[in-house]
Amino acid sequence: MKLNKLIIPLAIGVMALSSCTADDPDENKSVIVTPNEEQTEFDKWLETNFAIPYNIDFKYRYKETESDYDYYTVPAKYEDAVKMAHLVKYLCVETYDEVAGTDFTRRYFPKMFFLIGEWEYRNNGTYILGTAEGGRKILLAGLNYLSENIAKGPEYMNYYYFKTIHHEFTHIMNQTKVIPADFQLVSGKDYLGDMWSEEPFNKEYLSRGFISDYSQESYTEDFAEMLSEYIVNDAETWNSRLEQADKDAADKAAKTGETSTNPSQLINTKLDIVRRYMKENFNIDIDVLRETVQRRQADIVAGKVDLTDITVK
Repeated sequence: MKLNKLIIPLAIGVMALSSCTADDPDENKSVIVTPNEEQTEFDKWLETNFAIPYNIDFKYRYKETESDYDYYTVPAKYEDAVKMAHLVKYLCVETYDEVAGTDFTRRYFPKMFFLIGEWEYRNNGTYILGTAEGGRKILLAGLNYLSENIAKGPEYMNYYYFKTIHHEFTHIMNQTKVIPADFQLVSGKDYLGDMWSEEPFNKEYLSRGFISDYSQESYTEDFAEMLSEYIVNDAETWNSRLEQADKDAADKAAKTGETSTNPSQLINTKLDIVRRYMKENFNIDIDVLRETVQRRQADIVAGKVDLTDITVK
């Protein structure tokens, strides 16, 4: 089983056989079986908005068997779980519905979300924001900080949660359609493994042709970071990073006497491959995807979406 993780440094803020038989499931019913627990209004809302239309099991109650025994984990607060469910629906599920169609979302989007209250802390000074497991499950950590990060604005929401979801969903798509070989060659031998979080690499990533510090871990993480960073950031923010990349490289060259490089070209080359991959394999224009994410994000900031309403309509 392949397990992908999105990890950040602590210092920063740290498939199916079919036949026509009487046993075939009713297409209008979810294949998810509700456990023998008393259904709350939230459970009914989740069934209506996730389970029935998408067969997505949105687990907000703490399940020890779904957690990672390598880490100390705690339950997610109920109030934050409600808000996260609304955010995942509006910013992620319905975004892909709009851009790629509901058939795409039903086929590719992970079939389980599991929420925990705290981050998964590692011994090397980093912590895990989320994981994608076996192409079916996304774990989202740090739910108990959601409300305060919503209050801080979209930059914090994206950094801690929604870039994570898009990042992990990219891994899931990559398990269906492999990353092009030419992407692996752009940065070649510059990947660092676990050293990505160490100095000076955790500060010099832009000048090395990487869009984030974690991009330096491997080409698979680089690919996921390229797509997720591109769509959650507006054009002004993205372009400023490219400008900063070339400036950092020039400053470094001036200090060392080495020939200055153009790391923005490396980043753009990788972005072009990501753009081609998404269009050829999933018929998704990443620029349209970005515009949709940005618009929906603005709706959240403007208070146009009630994140607490669990009325079943």
